[in-house]
Amino acid sequence: MHTTGTHIAYLYICHRKLWLFAQGINMEQHSELVAEGRQIDQYSYPQRAERWQALEIEGIKLDHYDPKAGIVREVKKSRKRDDAHKAQLKYYLWVLECNGIAVSHGLLEYPKLRATEEVYLSEADRHDIPLWIAEVQRIIALERCPDLVKKNICKRCAYFDFCFSGERLQ
Repeated sequence: MHTTGTHIAYLYICHRKLWLFAQGINMEQHSELVAEGRQIDQYSYPQRAERWQALEIEGIKLDHYDPKAGIVREVKKSRKRDDAHKAQLKYYLWVLECNGIAVSHGLLEYPKLRATEEVYLSEADRHDIPLWIAEVQRIIALERCPDLVKKNICKRCAYFDFCFSGERLQ
């Protein structure tokens, strides 16, 4: 199984969510928050459509790649999990670079905040990303779902009902 950008993001967000997603338990399609994020991505910058193109390679799917400038763009709803967003974007840049595709940097765009952040792939990232992939593969290969770790983000997670069925959150 190819490691995807979603796997990398979930590695930073929640190992349980990563494992469930990798096992084919996908709760995202029922989440209003995920649907809102897709709408933000789809409708925030309609004038840029001709510059950006989709690209699929090695299990990743980029919706916004500018081949002339070598820029990958990711549109996110909020900065709540900025570390996961950056890791996901760096992973995309790394995969492109490993496949000989020209890449300059990435852009994390937060339309609701009217903010954009440039993300670059460093030598440290090039060293660390194979370690991220190994950790994703280790978690996915576990026989049992990782234990529940209660976090502040749980209440807004698409997997909340799955993880907390029969349990009360304080």
